[in-house]
This record gives sequence, structure tokens and C-alpha cells, in this order.
Amino acid sequence: MPVDPQFEAVLKQAAAAGLPPFHTLTPVQARALYAQLMALPDRPVPVVHVADRMVPGPAGELPVRIYRPGMDGRRPVLTYFHGGGWTLGDLASDDWLCRRLAVGADTVVVSVDYRRAPEHPFPAALNDAVAGYLWAREHAGEIGGDGGSVAVGGWSAGGNLAAAACLELRGENVPAAQVLLTPAVDATMALPSHTENATGFGLDAMTGRWFTENYVPDPAQRSNPLVSPLAAVDLSGLPPAVVYTAEYDVLRDEGEAYANRLEQAGTKVIAKRVEGLDHLFHLHTAVVDAAADAVDQLIADVADILRL
Repeated sequence: MPVDPQFEAVLKQAAAAGLPPFHTLTPVQARALYAQLMALPDRPVPVVHVADRMVPGPAGELPVRIYRPGMDGRRPVLTYFHGGGWTLGDLASDDWLCRRLAVGADTVVVSVDYRRAPEHPFPAALNDAVAGYLWAREHAGEIGGDGGSVAVGGWSAGGNLAAAACLELRGENVPAAQVLLTPAVDATMALPSHTENATGFGLDAMTGRWFTENYVPDPAQRSNPLVSPLAAVDLSGLPPAVVYTAEYDVLRDEGEAYANRLEQAGTKVIAKRVEGLDHLFHLHTAVVDAAADAVDQLIADVADILRL
């Protein structure tokens, strides 16, 4: 369908701002710009109980932020990994979405501040993601969670880490579910949406390539299923999944191909394409009605998948 009219106004405003593409900046400069863009004051912030902690990680202490919608009872746990191309982002960047997930899906969210590239290339972020999940699983009872229902999820690069963690943990420690929001699951970047949506939207193809080069500098490693889950020969034995893609996103086709592969392998999948919007649709809920509706539906689908 055509670009959503309200979203088109957002795109025009962004173009008029004349901000430099991330791939033209140093990682430090890009992180500073990203932090400014993600600090959007026009979205109401759900009130939850929030606590920052340091937990054991593979390279020392690992920061996590724990969101609890209430202090009573036991709830499913979602171990969450932020977006930002493995290069940008931190606990603050996805704070709003974590709050929405905690309140709307009535779940404990454990957001993991994994190490970032290029300073820490693959597999550092994945190792931290797995460690964060295993900590959440072991300590679920301490944070009001149900240790038998601990899932993983994330947006963009975080969706990649969630999918890769499920592959690595397949078997006894496999997560209860996976939530993949516009995930990066194919480092070859060869599918048509990388060309169709290469410029003019929230994630341009050149920045996507820069992210991948930061995270996986060795091209020979990019076909590793723990980098490109879509390259895995066998996707059996993986947990139920929510997979959201966006029509005007370079990552659209790989996310949809992965959802189809999961379903063919026998996994229950809730797959939705958000029509008329782009990779950043969840950031526009205050001004784009379709984005607000999509996030509401995402929350409902996450609640459903966590309680299968």
C-alpha cells in the first residue's frame, strides 16, 4: 500500500532536518545522535517498577534493567535486547518500548545492555544476550517472574540476537518464546527489500551495511547462522515466535522469510507486516495512528505468545 499519509509527514520533517546518515559518522558521533533521536518526550511513559542491576556476564559485570508491572504474583519474563545495529543504543534507548511491553503484556522485562560493535565484534553481543537470558531464567523468582516461562526478544539488531540465542540454546535451555520486531536475520542483505527500500526511510541500506561491517568485520563469518539465522539449515525445535515486519523496511523480506521458515519447521508463528510504515514504526505512535495501532497489536500478540 502507499506510505501512510501521517507517516509521510514524519518523513518530510526528518528530511527537512538534514541529519547526517549514521554511516557517515564515527560510532561515538552516531551514538550521541541516536541518543538524541531516541529521547522522544511526546510519548506517555507507562509507570512500572524499574531497577538497574549488574549481573555476571562473559566479560565481567553486565548491566540489566528490570521492569515489573506489579510486585505481586509471578509473570512471564521477556529478556529484551535493544536495537541500534549492534553499534548504537543502550538501556535508555528502548526504555519506552520495554515499559509498554511490561505493562501491556503484563510481563517482567529484563533489558540487557550488551557490548557494542565495532569495539566488541561478534560474538560479544550474542554472548552477553545469552548470559542475560540465562541469568533471567535462573533468577526469575527473585524478580517476580515464572522461571518456566522466560522468553527472548528484541528490535532490529536485538531481534537478531534473540533469534540467534534461540539457535544457540536449542534443547534443554531453549527460551519459552521469541519476539522478533523487524529483525535483522540475513547479513548478506541480498533480498529485494534492501533495494526497494534502500533510501528515504528510517533505516537506509548503506547504514545497514555499516552496522553489519561493524558487528561482523570478517565477511566469511556473515553466513554463520548465529549471525544470519536465515542461513540455518535446520530451524526445528525452536520456540513459538512473534515476528513483525514493516512494508517500507530494508529488513522486511528477510524477516518474512524467517517467519515462513520457522512455520515450515513446525514452530507456531504469529507473523504481521505493518503496512505503510517503516523500520522505526514503533517510534511514531504519538503522531501516526497506524503506528499506535500496530504497537497495540504487537503488545497483544506478545502477551499471547508468552502464555502458550
